This record gives sequence, C-alpha cells and structure tokens, in this order.
Amino acid sequence: MTILPQRIGSKILGLVGAVFLLSLVGMVVFYTGRQEATILEQHAASMGDLTDSVVNGLGTIMLAGYADIAQAYAASQKKSGSLREFHILRTDGREAFLDNETIRQVNRRIGEEEFLPRESESEERVLLESSPELRQAVEGTRKVEYRRQVGGETLLTYLVPIANRKECHRCHGGAQALRGVILLSASLERAIEAIRVTRVQAVQILAVSFLGSLFSVWLLIRLSIIRPVNRVTGAMARVSKGNLSQEVPVIGEDELAVMARNFNFMMAQVVKSHRDLSQERNKLTTIILSAEEGIVVSDATGAVVLVNPAAERLLDKSSEEIVADGFLNVVDDVEYVSAFLERQGADLPKTLVYKGRILHFHAAAISSEEGSHIGSASLIRDVTEEKKLEEQLRAMSFTDKLTGIFNRRHMEDVLGKEYSRSQRYGTELSILFFDVDHFKKFNDTYGHDMGDRVLVEIGRTAKEAFRVPDVPCRYGGEEFCIILPNTGSRGAYAAAEAFRKRIEQMPVDGVHVTVSIGVATLPDAGSESPEAFLKAADTALYEGKRAGRNRVILWEDVRQQGGEKTGK
Repeated sequence: MTILPQRIGSKILGLVGAVFLLSLVGMVVFYTGRQEATILEQHAASMGDLTDSVVNGLGTIMLAGYADIAQAYAASQKKSGSLREFHILRTDGREAFLDNETIRQVNRRIGEEEFLPRESESEERVLLESSPELRQAVEGTRKVEYRRQVGGETLLTYLVPIANRKECHRCHGGAQALRGVILLSASLERAIEAIRVTRVQAVQILAVSFLGSLFSVWLLIRLSIIRPVNRVTGAMARVSKGNLSQEVPVIGEDELAVMARNFNFMMAQVVKSHRDLSQERNKLTTIILSAEEGIVVSDATGAVVLVNPAAERLLDKSSEEIVADGFLNVVDDVEYVSAFLERQGADLPKTLVYKGRILHFHAAAISSEEGSHIGSASLIRDVTEEKKLEEQLRAMSFTDKLTGIFNRRHMEDVLGKEYSRSQRYGTELSILFFDVDHFKKFNDTYGHDMGDRVLVEIGRTAKEAFRVPDVPCRYGGEEFCIILPNTGSRGAYAAAEAFRKRIEQMPVDGVHVTVSIGVATLPDAGSESPEAFLKAADTALYEGKRAGRNRVILWEDVRQQGGEKTGK
C-alpha cells in the first residue's frame, strides 16, 4: 500500500514547489524590473543627450543671429528618423517661426530692419496653454519628461525651456525669463519590444528552472522519503493482514531511520506479546471449554459470541440455539436476565429451576476502563445435588435420627416463635409433654433395642395422630413434646387423650406400653417465658405419674387444686 506515502510526497512536493516557485517568481520579477528600468533609463539617456544636442545647436544658431537658419534647423529635425516630433514653441504652446510677431518686436528694439518679415504668416497650436506639462516646464523653468499615446504609439516627450540669457537681451529684452520651449518626442516601441523580449525570456528561464528544480526535488523526496516510508507502510499493511514476521531495513541515521528502527523494535514486542497472548488464550480456552460451569458471553449489542459445552449441557440447548435466542433469552426469562445486568444481581434470587435442574445463575455487564459497555457474561452452575444435600443436612439438623420426628433444638426454636406470636396477638397455644411409663424397667426387661423400637413406633404414631400444623418433637430419651398452635385446653386435652389411647393399644413385637401426658395452655398457664411454659407442662406430667401413670393431666387443674388430678 503506497497511498499514504504518495500523499505525503505530494504534499511535500507541492509545498516545496510552491515555495520555490514563489522564490523564482520573486527573483524574476525583481531582475526583470531592473532590466526594464535599465532599458528605459538607457533610452531616456539617449533622448536626453539628443535633446541637449538639439538645444545647444539651436542656441548657437540663434546667438549667431541666424534666426532664419534656426527655422530651417527646426524643419530638418522634424524630418530626423530618431524623432517623431520636434517643435519650437512659444511659452503659450504655439509653434514659433510661423508669423512676423517676433521679427517686428526685434526690429523695433534694435531700431533698424535687420530681419526681413515673412511673406506669409500662419498660426499652429501644438499644446494648450493650460497643459500641465507645459505649465510645469514654463513655470518651473526646467526640463519636463512624460509619456503619451499618439495613434496607438507610445511616445517619450521632452519639454525643454529656452532660457532668455544675457546674450539674447539685445534683441528680446530681459523682461521674460524664457524665450520659448522646445518639444521633442521619440518612440518607445523599440524599448517596449526589448522589455517584452526580456519578459518572455525571463518566463522561459523561470519555467525551465522551476521544472528542473521540481524534478530534482521530486527525485530527492522519492529516494529519501517516499521509498523508506513505503517500506514501513508496506510492512504495516502486511501486519494488518496477520503477517507479523516483518522487519524493514535501517538506512542512515536520519528521522526515517529512527522510525524504521522503532518499527522493528515495536514488531519484536508485538510478536512477543502475541506469543504470550496466544499462550494465555489457549489456557483460557482450555479452562472455558473444560469448565463444569456454563459460560455465555455477548458483545455490546447483545449478540452471543461465546458458548462453552457446559452451557449447552446445562441449558439443554445447542450453541446455535443459544446464539439465535440472544443473551437475554439464555434462561428463557428476559426480565430476569435484564434485572441482573441493570442491578448487577443485587437482591435477586441466584437460583432457579430450569428444565428439571436447579441452576445457580449470575450475569453481569462488562465495561471498559473508560466505563463504556462492551458486553455481558453469565455463569451457570448445576446445584441440584447440592440443594438436595442441603435439604438433607437441614432435615438432619432438626430431625431426631431415631424416631424421624423433630429434635429438641427444633422444638425450642418453634416453641419460642409460637410463644411470641401468642403473646403478641393473644392467640391460644397448647403444649403436650409426655414420656413412656416405666421405660427404664422396660429396657432392663426387654433390652435397649426393644426400647428403641418402642420409641420409633411412638414417633411414627405422633406424626400420624396430630394435625399438619402441630409439631411433634423428641425432647430427649423417652420424653416427647407436641406443640399445638391455635389450640385451647379442651382441644389439647382431647388430642392428648386420643393419642394416649392409641399408644396404649399399640403393640410392639407383642408388647404394650403406656404414656403419661402433661398439658399446658396459653394464656391460661400465664407463663413468663417459653421455658416456664414448658416447665408447666412438665409439672403436669409428673403430677400424672404420681397419680398412677397412663393418663392426661392439665396444668390448670394442678394449679387450681394444688394436688393430684386424674383427668376428665
């Protein structure tokens, strides 16, 4: 590619050519002007010499007293080839020697008829009396030079005053400073032609010099600038097409050599950086393709530009389908993904159920260092098994391992919440606290394995016998607790009694057991804390044990009578 160097060369050539042309034109104009001035000065000098010669000759004739010869002299000068015009004028612009006015004045002054009058007289006005040039010559008593056009021809005209010297006073008197004016005109055509020839020659010299200099400058620019720049731009063009193995020769020590040296250094760094980036890209590609997490990336327009195999597997879509749907439809919920990009995931659920899988999803906008949006990326992870394990662990954390009902920790948590709700809203809350009668003796008789089977059956029966909102819990050992929300003392007593009978009738490997149950109810129990509320049910339980076991005892009855109560 040589477009850029050609433009640079044209600009340099145009600039240098313009400067050089202006310089040459200035020189030609200056020296041509000087030549023209010299030609005109020489011509004027020749005319001046001729004028002086004519004036001196005329003066000599007149002083010798040969006025009639002066008229003939004037006539001979008119016929001269070097002059276009020759006139001897009076100071008012009329031609002299055409009438007898001056002859009469001279004869009158000298008192004799020295000069014979002319047989015929005439009058010819050559210049107007008001002519500026004539007035300047007469009033200034000095020679006046000026140019004028006559019949398409340029004439150089001189007006030379004829002084009234002492020698002239005998005939003409001394009253007037001038006797007349001599008018001489010569053609300037030869001088003008010489000037034209000079100008033509100057233009020719200018053209030859300019073209020769321009060619020299062009050749110099091409060899010293365009060719080195072409090498660099050509190498840059090949680099832009992916060919990084470029190096340009370094010739000399000028700025272009420095540019070539810097280009070679830059390309060495680019090759090194490209090699490093390729290695890092290969690593990143390997990581992305082998990652278990799904990765989907888009450009600034939202078009998907990267999909890894894990994303295809997790979304159950091909990469072509994901690209066709667009980034916002990656999980088939445009509003959800858009909210992630706008709020960067703040306060948004990170998990969703998608095509039978529980996915952890996160999306974020990608910005440049300047803050402009350049794309988006999403990370998708299958957490189905993790969520199942979490649920199992959560269930294990509040479930009694032996009986399968809730454990003591969960019972304390639920009791605390239900107690607070009852206190806040004034709702009824009952609790059943029971244990297996003579359980230690039962274990000693039948063994601990048999005792465990009894506890398992009691737990199973507790889950079946009570409502869904009720919370059956194993308090510890053979002790159990049932929390009954929104249940008064009568309802709690009835539920406890029905449960007691089911246990009494429940055979475990042919063996029967019984339970004693204590019942406490809010707000009747008037307890100050969940622990005190549970203690009231425990007190009613032990009151039932003292009364003979296998029975239900209400805390209210124990508190009112202060003694044993066998039930209702």
